Amino acid sequence: MKPSTDLFDLVKSLTKSEKRFFKLSSSLQQGDKNYLKIFDCIEDMEVYDEEYLKEQYNGENFIKHLPSEKNHLYKLILKSLRAYHADNSVSSVLKQELKNIEILYKKALFKECNKFLVRAKKIAVDYEKFYYLFELLSWEKILLEEAYESGEFSKDIDALIKEEQEVIEKLRNLAAYHVLYSKINYVFRSGGYVRNESDRALVEEISHHPLIIGRNTALSYRAATICYYIQGFCATANVDQETAITKFLKVKEILDSNPLIRKDLPQRYMRTLSNIIVLQIDMGKLSEAEKTVNVMREMSKKANFDTDDIAALTFRATHLAGIRICESTGDYEGAMAVAEKVKDVLENGKIRMNKEHELHFLNSLASVYFGAGMYKESLQWLNRVLNDNETNLRQDIYSFSRLFNLVVHYELGNYDLLEYVIKSTFRYLSKRRRDHALEVTILNYMRKLARNKKKTDEKGIFVSFAEELDTCLKTETDRTILAHFNYPAWIQSKLSGKTFAEQIRAQHSETVKA
Repeated sequence: MKPSTDLFDLVKSLTKSEKRFFKLSSSLQQGDKNYLKIFDCIEDMEVYDEEYLKEQYNGENFIKHLPSEKNHLYKLILKSLRAYHADNSVSSVLKQELKNIEILYKKALFKECNKFLVRAKKIAVDYEKFYYLFELLSWEKILLEEAYESGEFSKDIDALIKEEQEVIEKLRNLAAYHVLYSKINYVFRSGGYVRNESDRALVEEISHHPLIIGRNTALSYRAATICYYIQGFCATANVDQETAITKFLKVKEILDSNPLIRKDLPQRYMRTLSNIIVLQIDMGKLSEAEKTVNVMREMSKKANFDTDDIAALTFRATHLAGIRICESTGDYEGAMAVAEKVKDVLENGKIRMNKEHELHFLNSLASVYFGAGMYKESLQWLNRVLNDNETNLRQDIYSFSRLFNLVVHYELGNYDLLEYVIKSTFRYLSKRRRDHALEVTILNYMRKLARNKKKTDEKGIFVSFAEELDTCLKTETDRTILAHFNYPAWIQSKLSGKTFAEQIRAQHSETVKA
């Protein structure tokens, strides 16, 4: 069995400060510290190699029990990280306060216990941490009982019970919104933009849920941000850009007006900005997108936002935006400059990114190299997407990549291979439950172009291609393909004799003049 890389991944994820704290903590411990030898060895590795680790400490007794030693080190690092980040989140602070309250109560220091309770309760209320608030109210009832036994009747138990019931309602309300978010997130992350009846039905069901369409149904600011986020997601899935950007801007507005909650929800805030950027670019609002990119970059430097997950999210959103903005104007020199930074990250793994982020980057690199006229390089990046076996993630990306693949092979003159690729692409799309009139149109015309090896009536084929494609692209759902590749510009470049990049620049100039 291949050795687990869990420990290696954890060590490599540590910052310099976290490593320093871990080693300082370890220096205070007594006894053998073989785990530090393992730590130092792993820290120096580029790729995890357990055999090398065993060779380095061959003959030492602890190496005979390497699995248990590794497990011990893993737990020690996590313990160190808990201590290091103890005050970095409101949840950590409230956990500590609850522990303090419990300790003081057991020592019968009820007055001191109540002081901690009052302070912790204010934090929980300010940050809308209802789970912790519910637990604090339970402690408040316990302390109230002690007060009654001491003859103190200054607090009203009925008011406390009413407050507890309100907190329970807010918890239920928040949980219900989380369930709805999980459903719409599944639809979008699996299939992307809605392209079949079952997905439309589910999006319709969510978007018309009483908690989504009702007035004042969100019982807290946290719930309100999820409500508007879901509305934005539903509109995005249905390619209703105006509604989507309005809803995401509302999420941003609520969080900006409640900085404490924003501080505790950095992922939601940054994902909201990311969605706003994508919509601004799709709507042609490039200058606004650039401003939002700068907001996102500045926010990533702030406390509670300067974490690895936020760094990965920020890198993905801002660099994809940089590429798309350059491509929208035909500035492929600028797009190549951004692409080089992306390539470096993909190859050295300095920033951890999830599968969907990687797919977006691979597609973008293929698109950039195509626009720069480097078709072989474009195909290399595209093949990394096409060779993936993922069946449950963003099927729209995989489908559009297969269609773009046909164009790349056409530019490379691989006409014989193109016939085979067209057949396999058709089989792939037919197995997906997607409305594919647009896809069929592209496949049919790419087949005509592939078979027209002597190029006897190439212009006529491209003219018909442009007309039929224009009809398909009148549907907003089908226009989402243009975010992956600009087929109309490519067809017009063939008719005008311009390069693809020149055609994009010409179209952008006309748009600016208009």
